[in-house]
Amino acid sequence: MNPAKLVGTVILLVVLVVGAAQSTYVVQPGYRGVLVTLGKVSPQFKPEGFGTKAPFTSTLIQIPVRQITRELEAECYSSDLQQVTMKLRVLYRIPEASIVKIYQDYAGDPFDSLIAPRVQEALKEVTALQSAEQIVKQREQIKSRTLNASRDKVGVELLLVGDLVIENITLSSQLEAAIESKMVQEQEAAKARFTQQKAQIEADTAIIKAKGEAEAIRVRGEAVRDNPGLVQLQIVEKWDGKAPLVVGGSGSGASGANILLPISASAAGGASH
Repeated sequence: MNPAKLVGTVILLVVLVVGAAQSTYVVQPGYRGVLVTLGKVSPQFKPEGFGTKAPFTSTLIQIPVRQITRELEAECYSSDLQQVTMKLRVLYRIPEASIVKIYQDYAGDPFDSLIAPRVQEALKEVTALQSAEQIVKQREQIKSRTLNASRDKVGVELLLVGDLVIENITLSSQLEAAIESKMVQEQEAAKARFTQQKAQIEADTAIIKAKGEAEAIRVRGEAVRDNPGLVQLQIVEKWDGKAPLVVGGSGSGASGANILLPISASAAGGASH
């Protein structure tokens, strides 16, 4: 074969192979494709999978639609003019309907151009209404308000800010020491209040118990007074069946006290003999 024809054939084969490669594309899972032909963006995105395009003149840009997590650090000031540094983790994704618009209207990563500035703005607005101590204590509320404000600023139609996670809050060392000291004092005060309440409850319980015992004594006294035979009845009810031994006092006068002592049955039998 003529060398010139051989070279021509090889060049033709290379062109065909390259052209075939340039005329197909594969959109990876979790992505959508934006097709650009001679500087013109196709109004419809390309779904996942295999497809064809015009060779050499068309370029496919793949845009992720899965959830993405990015870190963000923001500096803000509290209502008492204390500097607060927060480390956030932002979860977001791009809706399919926004893929082409974001590629056309916003350069680079949409997180850097759209999300980060608005989240920082929202966070500064929220923290400006709270003291540094409240920011530390009410982390969940700060996160919730910042998330809602960020969604309003970004726009749910353009980008979906799924969640915010406040990973760390940094204050000045002097402010952290002051807040810690105040929290310790509050805990000690709460403990003192608990001890005082406990003592009051115990005192009230003792008073109630004493009043109950006094009332019981009063009721028993009235019962004995109104029923003279009640004491004898109680003695009979508690008698164990043993004959009592009467021990008289010294002298035969009426003033001598008589004591009833129980004696056993065997002793009683011996006395009968």
